[in-house]
Amino acid sequence: MFKSKKFIDIKNWINGIVRSEIKNAMPVLTYPGLNFTGEKVSDIVTRGEAQYNCIKILAERYPSAASLMAMDLSVEAEAFGSRIYLRDNEVPLIKSRLIHDSLMIQNLKIPKVGTARTFEFLKAAKLAAKNINNKPVFGNMIGPFSLAGRLFDISEMLVFTLVDIENSHKLISKCSEFLKEYALMYKECGVDGIMIAEPAAGLLSADMCEEYSSTYIRDIVDYVQDDRFMVILHNCGNTIELVESMASTGALALHFGNAIDIMEILNKAPTDRLIFGNIDPVSIIKNSDSHKIKSTVRNLLEKAAGYRNFVLSSGCDIPYGTPEENIDAFFEALEEYNKELKI
Repeated sequence: MFKSKKFIDIKNWINGIVRSEIKNAMPVLTYPGLNFTGEKVSDIVTRGEAQYNCIKILAERYPSAASLMAMDLSVEAEAFGSRIYLRDNEVPLIKSRLIHDSLMIQNLKIPKVGTARTFEFLKAAKLAAKNINNKPVFGNMIGPFSLAGRLFDISEMLVFTLVDIENSHKLISKCSEFLKEYALMYKECGVDGIMIAEPAAGLLSADMCEEYSSTYIRDIVDYVQDDRFMVILHNCGNTIELVESMASTGALALHFGNAIDIMEILNKAPTDRLIFGNIDPVSIIKNSDSHKIKSTVRNLLEKAAGYRNFVLSSGCDIPYGTPEENIDAFFEALEEYNKELKI
């Protein structure tokens, strides 16, 4: 097992946030580090050192409660054999579906962790765990239902769950087995937890979310989560009716996108979980000005003031090309709000 320089009791870290008299923030922030490193998106997603450089410089510059690795939801599908489009300054995309029928599901081989670009992401995790010592570092990976949708095509997968339940579960189970080992390898790299991005589950009803997503997420959580390693479950879809199912996974934190009103989530979610959300990463953080960012952040902080388990975040990953001054404005708004709390 890789030994990092630090040991963070993750439950103490969570309790510290809940007991704090001020609000904390943890935006999904990696790609804007390119503003400072001068590299390209393609560098981050293909070279572990380049991704680590972004994570490290952002950790030094911004008072985020934790550092997050890059969100790239093509990495795991590529490990299974999917072909991707790789462009200089765009997050990679899947070219076409890998799986077309039940026979292909039955013949699908589960790859070894470290296959294709998973090797580079684990390299970035080792470097970040070793060299970022003042805050937790969280890895990032796709969820099992979303991975199945990447391999089968999400529209086809939604239909398939209705017409071939057995093979739908077989495909998701194979995805889950790979992701369990991938999460374990992240843990062995020394990072403090992992964010599981399961956006496709936002297309499911509550019952189907439980059957096709949360059951498998729960298995991953049980496999890796403990006092030094936490799971954050991210779903940027329409999650209002899915909160109970998401919470049932046992993940210590839930992260929500900007498609919903976070106050509805906070009113439903268990108070013993951290709830992250949910400033729009594109229309607000990337494409508006500092005044709009500050007023939006301030409004959210004021609405969520009574919830000690709330952590300010972006609704999803903040994209490449977001101006440096916009990220500054996000944290400045938090600082200004917290100063007033101390008066």
